[in-house]
Amino acid sequence: MKFIIHCTAVAIWPLLLLLASTARADEVPSAEAPPADASLHVQATFVEQGHGAFHSPFQGGNSLSPQADAKETFDLTVFAGFRPWRGGELFINPEIDQGFGLDNTLGVAGFPSGEAYKVGRHAPYGRIHRAFLRQTIDLGGAVESVADDVNQIAGQRTHDHLVLTIGKFAVTDVFDNNTYAHDPRGDFLNWSLIDAGAFDYAADAWGFSVGASAEWTHGDWTLRGGLFNLSKIPNSTVLETNFSQYEAVTELERRYQFGGHGGVVRLLGFVNQGRMGSYDDALALGRALHQTPDTALVRRLASRAGGAINIEQQLGANVGAFVRLSGNDGSKEAFEFTEINRSLAGGVVWQGAAWGRAADRFGVAAAINALSSSARAYFAAGGLGILIGDGQLPRYGRERVAEAYYQWTLSHSLALTVDGQYIVNPAYDRERGPVGLLAVRLHAAF
Repeated sequence: MKFIIHCTAVAIWPLLLLLASTARADEVPSAEAPPADASLHVQATFVEQGHGAFHSPFQGGNSLSPQADAKETFDLTVFAGFRPWRGGELFINPEIDQGFGLDNTLGVAGFPSGEAYKVGRHAPYGRIHRAFLRQTIDLGGAVESVADDVNQIAGQRTHDHLVLTIGKFAVTDVFDNNTYAHDPRGDFLNWSLIDAGAFDYAADAWGFSVGASAEWTHGDWTLRGGLFNLSKIPNSTVLETNFSQYEAVTELERRYQFGGHGGVVRLLGFVNQGRMGSYDDALALGRALHQTPDTALVRRLASRAGGAINIEQQLGANVGAFVRLSGNDGSKEAFEFTEINRSLAGGVVWQGAAWGRAADRFGVAAAINALSSSARAYFAAGGLGILIGDGQLPRYGRERVAEAYYQWTLSHSLALTVDGQYIVNPAYDRERGPVGLLAVRLHAAF
């Protein structure tokens, strides 16, 4: 594992392991946390992921390498916040990152590691991924306790409330949440399982944006809305600062009981307004110039819309399931996330109480991702996208992902996960693959 070479890991991991060893796995923090003025949490996650050799008669600029390969990623995050006034919370999340996704995070639309950013480096580097202000306004109803947690200060609020957030954070911090599949540090790893695959959410190359959101909760309903800056250039490291290119997103959430078990349905819609290229325009220009089509050459101000249905359902005391269905305008290039125009994903997660390991988790899930006809023609002609582009696409096929993981909770603060994935038609290419992947994840949180 290359990162062991780096002195940062040598210094950090022994300390984390020592701290984790002081907490037992069966220790459960109290939900009735007293009000506090500040919150401080730290997490570190290491993922080693690899695949064996697989069938590949050809490959292009964005292909997953057919030779056996393995890559690792590491991140260390501090979640620090304080309460400047009643109902207010100010947070900052500095982070140290290191490592690469497989093939520098290329080659699969439903990429197999949510811990891999689109920017990889051999040496550790620091960034501030989140810096935001949250204001909670009480609107009535029963008083609820809010426990101390990551980016959450212990306190109280009424059941009906309004939450306003402004600053730099991830769109998916607020939208498209799911209890069973949303956290690559604790559950599934594949991009098309932890998020709605066709949700092209505003983000820089690390997955964060600058914007604002509002969440109004009343009874069993929550309505959310947000406005966020897109990148200056699709899939780039620099965000707009004046909302000249932006995403507007809204989500309606309904909580319910079915057969005595809780469930949630979320309906999400988004519109991206920015300079983006049409696949058909890129193909036409490529034919006229007798060259490979490139959406970067035909970008103009346009909009691209999409939506998602996100359902989670508790099936029993220790088991729950999720389903996501999403789609977007497939006539234009993906702006931020990945080349998925249609996606259906679902899975089941069990808690380990049934086998005497209450803090462990076992999950299985699958996703089917698809391209629009315009996108298929573009990639068949040799075009490249954010994550995919094999130089040709002689036989299109829906990308199919299956994933299973088991998380051993070693202590209250430390967990070890083994994760396996099997991907058929990587990058929608029936001539390449299938490919099997194995990952080991070590996660510490305090």
